[in-house]
Amino acid sequence: MTQPIAWLDGPHWPYLALILFAVLPTEIWRWLAVAFARGLDADSALLDWVRAVATALLAGIVAKLVVSPPGVLAQVPVPVRVAALAAAVAVMALSRRRMMLAVLMAEAVLIGGVWLFGAI
Repeated sequence: MTQPIAWLDGPHWPYLALILFAVLPTEIWRWLAVAFARGLDADSALLDWVRAVATALLAGIVAKLVVSPPGVLAQVPVPVRVAALAAAVAVMALSRRRMMLAVLMAEAVLIGGVWLFGAI
């Protein structure tokens, strides 16, 4: 029978698992992206296409969360979810695209709407 590794047998094994299965698989792609991005022109057609695809994916995810959300968010009325999205878009337009302010505003509208309508 193989002897267990002493420091993995105790409370340290979740940290090793986190590093091996969460950090390393994603971190390697980040380092490769940095290595390959050095020679790219920021105004190239390829990067314009990548930005467009990323924006379309994000828009699709946001639309899915508003139209057919999972979990507890499904109990929030549709007008409250649409109002939260509209508030976030308005903050983005008025605050020079500050993402954190937009997220906080959307959360405030969601919480306020649930509190006001007693949805959950």
